[in-house]
Amino acid sequence: MDEFYLINNYFKKIAKNNLNDDVFFDKKNKLVVSVDTYNEGIHFPNFKNPDLVIKKVIRSSISDLIAKGVKPVYYFISGSGNKKKFTKKNLLLLINSLSNEQKKYKLKLSGGDTTVSKKISFSVTTIGFSNKVIERNKVKLHDDIYVTGNLGDSFVGLMIIKKKIKINKPFSKYFVNKYFSPDIPFKLTNHLHKFANSSMDVSDGIISDMHKLINKQKLSFSIDLDKLPISKNLSYFLEKYKFKKDSIIFHGDDYQTLFTANKNKRRLIKSISKKINQKITLIGKIQENHKLNTLKSQNSALNMRKFKGYSHKF
Repeated sequence: MDEFYLINNYFKKIAKNNLNDDVFFDKKNKLVVSVDTYNEGIHFPNFKNPDLVIKKVIRSSISDLIAKGVKPVYYFISGSGNKKKFTKKNLLLLINSLSNEQKKYKLKLSGGDTTVSKKISFSVTTIGFSNKVIERNKVKLHDDIYVTGNLGDSFVGLMIIKKKIKINKPFSKYFVNKYFSPDIPFKLTNHLHKFANSSMDVSDGIISDMHKLINKQKLSFSIDLDKLPISKNLSYFLEKYKFKKDSIIFHGDDYQTLFTANKNKRRLIKSISKKINQKITLIGKIQENHKLNTLKSQNSALNMRKFKGYSHKF
């Protein structure tokens, strides 16, 4: 069973609140909370670079709130490890990196826990405050589909770390950095409520997350592969090393914001994109028939089953 089967068939039965989104929202108290867990060997390959690992953990954690149009304020972090991994040197690297992330995103460490374990694991609870959040499952018929930033750089970085891809050092450094330090669209947070009908971050791959964004609504999506945004470095990489675009960009770990908006918001979105220097790309459309999700390239339909992205299996 996957994580959604687990939630819907077990935990949903005892929950008093909606479990069908990435955050908990208490409207009365204006409270927004997200919880994430990161395990060595699954969410990051190893703990050789603790300063980079914790940077990825923090940025991917706060991306849930950012994608809801909410600024993260407080965070709580629990760490599990052992004396071989939690050395004084590693802990100093970790703390310095956390300090830099706090300054960059105006976060406040407010508590946590530590336990002993064979493998490294972190759990992060992030808290923000808002009058409203941009939910999943609120897409509208004929909405435009947008994504911020670029896709695919992080996956190439992971393949390099795992030694499944060998490329020259300058490019290797670029992609590995994008894996550990995703460019989350922090500046967009204050503007997202002005145009987004539904929104979430891209963590498991854009096709997989697009399914989650629509969820049980009787609607479908059409995405144009050729419009999916990639960096100049990834474009060069694909050409030089003879990789296909669709073999790279659907694996997730991008932590960009995926959202839908009415087509009458196009000019506003373009204006805000330019004003805050945040890349935002129109990649598709919301359609009627919920059984007709499509991924196309040069007006030809592609088999989406190959691009499902990541899912936790139990």
